Amino acid sequence: MKIRFPSAFAAVGLLTLGGIVFTPAGDAQDKAASKPAGKPALTVTTINPQRVDLALTVNASGSIAAWQEAIIGAESGGLRLDSVRVNVGDAVTRGQVLATFAADRVQADLAQARAGFAEAEATLADARANAARAREVESSGALSQQQVAQFLTAEKTADARMQSLRAQVSAQELRLRFATVVAPDAGSISARTATVGAVVPQGQELFRLIRGDRLEWRAEVTSAEIARIRPGQAVTIVSATGATATGRVRIVAPTVDPQSRNALVYVDVPPAAARGGHFKAGMFARGEISTGNASALTLPLAAVSLRDGFSYVFVLGAGNRVSQVKVQVGRRSGERVEVIGTLTGTERVVATGVAFLADGDLVRVVAK
Repeated sequence: MKIRFPSAFAAVGLLTLGGIVFTPAGDAQDKAASKPAGKPALTVTTINPQRVDLALTVNASGSIAAWQEAIIGAESGGLRLDSVRVNVGDAVTRGQVLATFAADRVQADLAQARAGFAEAEATLADARANAARAREVESSGALSQQQVAQFLTAEKTADARMQSLRAQVSAQELRLRFATVVAPDAGSISARTATVGAVVPQGQELFRLIRGDRLEWRAEVTSAEIARIRPGQAVTIVSATGATATGRVRIVAPTVDPQSRNALVYVDVPPAAARGGHFKAGMFARGEISTGNASALTLPLAAVSLRDGFSYVFVLGAGNRVSQVKVQVGRRSGERVEVIGTLTGTERVVATGVAFLADGDLVRVVAK
């Protein structure tokens, strides 16, 4: 028996089998073409990461201190301070008089020592004359050997006494000179304890002097960074007032503090900066020590987005869709920043407007 289907079924290009509907290929393509692709989220420009040489630096902080601080004390004890001619902050020159002691007693002792010395000279002259006569008659037998020996001994004794009194005169002259306190070097007075009228013991501190007004920055760096620092490297110092100065590493400490595990780096502060008033002993300062250059992959700062404490860039992919890539930010130079991560330098990275993009967004790319 033959089964005939109506002609209406033959005209329809639809065949159903087990609930599956087959549609001709031409109709599927037409429907896909008619579906909208989506609207671009942003119009952007792109840039390739560039490899450039960036400076390697070590960040540090520490105190400004005097290069050397001279302690000026009383070299002669028991004298009354008669005058003080300088105060804290005064600039002094080498040999300038800072203070004077009342020297009346010293002058009296010096006069007494000189008088004793004059007496000893006269005694020595007489003893020498007697010894000379004894030597002349020694061979004639006019004097016994004991008498000759006495005259010769008296000569030596008088000479020794004169030498002793000469030393006393020199000591008193030295005390008189010590009655005037002078600056051992040029610089600025940083402290003063001298008070007019005080009777001070020998060795008591009177003044402190910053030698040559020379300052240094004592920067603290970690144990891991100390190996990168060498004498002569350039340093940028920023004071508490915001002023900057450029110095040089003078000394790297040979030891590390066992408590903090930090080491000191001594940096000379330029004299002009020290005289300007923005750098003073005792100030806290921070700075950067330049340790050389190294190649780095960089992008403009505007191409890096900071979200939730992490840095991201957006890489352009197929179909003008962007992918969010996590990176680490390293050194900076002007408007460029080092990016550390999976970038190779061949990617097309969105240059601007990254704050308005999300992972997978469609963008419109225009020429820069």
